[in-house]
Amino acid sequence: MIRVLLADDQTLVRAAFTMLIESARDMEVVGQAGTGREAVRLARSERADLVVMDLRMPDLDGIEATRLIAADEDLAGVRVLVLTTYDTDDNIVEALRAGASGFLVKDTRPAELLDAIRTVAAGEALLSPGPTARLIERFLRSPSIPVAGGPDCLSERERGVLTLVARGLNNTEIAESLGLSPLTAKTHVSRIMGKLGARDRAQLVIVAYESGLVTPGSM
Repeated sequence: MIRVLLADDQTLVRAAFTMLIESARDMEVVGQAGTGREAVRLARSERADLVVMDLRMPDLDGIEATRLIAADEDLAGVRVLVLTTYDTDDNIVEALRAGASGFLVKDTRPAELLDAIRTVAAGEALLSPGPTARLIERFLRSPSIPVAGGPDCLSERERGVLTLVARGLNNTEIAESLGLSPLTAKTHVSRIMGKLGARDRAQLVIVAYESGLVTPGSM
């Protein structure tokens, strides 16, 4: 059972998401927060597996709330899926830098919301080759992720895998592209995370762009 915390300052949005999430047999809503500060508090008290986080909230915005959750060692297993209006939220990359594992468009279809929750709760980043990559390309300008080393510390194979991660490929697609087994591809991704000190695939994407391994327009 995936334990979900909803953080949004709009009561109707929270109510609609609650009804949808509770309709799924494999997840439940364990709390609702109307401010960023309340989201951090409930993440600590309710032990949620995942927080669906709006970016624009009073008291403490979604970026700072995400940063506090990601920095709390007691909440190491909590994933954050941020909400965005997509074309107007220029802060989405900052949210990824803060520790979010992906983002969700607010007008997404119900089934896509549930799939997104399952994906992020399973430890994957919600990154697609198209719109996500274009958004990262547009707003990624200055480095701010503390990493243990850049891509230079990776082997040639690992750099190839990182490039494919940055292009939005999942482990199965990486395996097919490089002629590997899915397990081997997953092992490579995990090893790259360890070498770069990245929290998840979302941060790997940002590292790849900030280092110049992948450049805007090369997708």
